Amino acid sequence: MKKKDKNTEEKILQAARQAFTSKGLSGARMQDIADTAGINKALVHYYFDSKEKLFALIFEEEFGKFFSNLAAVLTADIPLFEKIEQVVALDIERLSQFPDMPLFVINEVSRNPAMIVERFKQLPIKKVTANFQKQIDEEIKKGAIKNISSDQLLINIQSLSIFPFVAKPMLKSVLQVNEKNYKIMMQMRKKSVATFIIDAIKT
Repeated sequence: MKKKDKNTEEKILQAARQAFTSKGLSGARMQDIADTAGINKALVHYYFDSKEKLFALIFEEEFGKFFSNLAAVLTADIPLFEKIEQVVALDIERLSQFPDMPLFVINEVSRNPAMIVERFKQLPIKKVTANFQKQIDEEIKKGAIKNISSDQLLINIQSLSIFPFVAKPMLKSVLQVNEKNYKIMMQMRKKSVATFIIDAIKT
């Protein structure tokens, strides 16, 4: 059996990332990935059994980057409201680059919950949110914000950021906007979501 080459593997991963970003999981084809990588489709299948396996690998890499960036923001020595603005911007920017991530997570949780739980267990989530909670508690004591937990605040941010990407086909139809204008609308949400969250917790 032919030994797998790291350079070829990386070419395939880069091509797959490009295909998934532009066409999504359902729209991307193994042939598209092969063409972009400049190799034949059989070689793509030799390196990666399926499109879903490729997506899973890229998801892990992207999610790892996202969590690292999120942790850096949540533990940074900056004011709370500025931190909220940065978290929202990070969320929406990452989702804009990888819009199938939320649906993939939902599908994976339904199909293989143990594997997803295990992935999340490996992340220092509690350590990061404990630091964030400490800052929130200080702001509550000062009377600057209402009583809220870091968990609830992060859920609110995630919900407002993720929903437009999960419901994109429906929202585009209801709002009667094309792809270009929808992308512009998502970029505008960086400011509108942050303002909405901050106004909701201000005293």
